[in-house]
Amino acid sequence: MDVKNILIWCVIGLIAGWLASLVIGGGGLVRYLITGLIGAFVGGFLFNMAGISINVGNAFVNQIIVAAIGAVVVVLVARVIA
Repeated sequence: MDVKNILIWCVIGLIAGWLASLVIGGGGLVRYLITGLIGAFVGGFLFNMAGISINVGNAFVNQIIVAAIGAVVVVLVARVIA
């Protein structure tokens, strides 16, 4: 992985975490990043296991949507556990 890919993942994580915070609350730049990055993995895993493919015409937007949904799932599970 090069620096460009890492930066792209961070941007996707930030946007996904911010979108998740709009849906279920929360805040903070670091929290957005962590939630979004974990959400990207969880969302990708869930969508892959369910055989669901999102296609809105742009691969970057597709990844953000999947990561945001994954971030929402991560936050809801964390709230249930806590």
